[in-house]
Amino acid sequence: MNANQYIAQFEEILQGKNKQSPYDSEAYVNYVKMNQARIKRWTKKGKLIEPLANKVKHIDEEMHWLLITEPWCGDAAHSHAFISKLAELNPLISLTVQNRDAAESEIDNYLTNGSKSIPILVVRDAVKNDLFVWGPRPGEAQDMVMSHKTDTSISPDDKKKDLQIWYNKDRGVMMQKELFELFQLYVH
Repeated sequence: MNANQYIAQFEEILQGKNKQSPYDSEAYVNYVKMNQARIKRWTKKGKLIEPLANKVKHIDEEMHWLLITEPWCGDAAHSHAFISKLAELNPLISLTVQNRDAAESEIDNYLTNGSKSIPILVVRDAVKNDLFVWGPRPGEAQDMVMSHKTDTSISPDDKKKDLQIWYNKDRGVMMQKELFELFQLYVH
């Protein structure tokens, strides 16, 4: 699906038109509502960093980007808008979005420490060879999540709040810097 079809999924879930698991759970519907607001906020207020935007604008060969995600995923909500904005900068880039839990998902090819962590962005060349993979979250946020996994002194709710605070302070910058470094290495 394309990025607009992915966003349309949020409305289907929130309007009760998709009650397939996990969206038969009120908690997951609430995640979708929060994530829709996050994507709208970053779409409206999120700024692309100039070196990355310039690099993407000057790509002169067709590229295929695959974003593996899910509407319930908070980490994905913080990166989706920036990835979509970047793809829109260059008509040679096609962005496809896959739901991680869909039958046709390629997530099993892009596991993070053996898990199906998302979002995952796969950047491919014109013949769909993988150039690089980014995800599931910026390095600093990933370090925080890994540290929180072993820290039992912090409640699960506080762990979620800590991560949300990090994303709000970062404003998509760390993810973009990481993407810029990957583009510098793999895209000429």
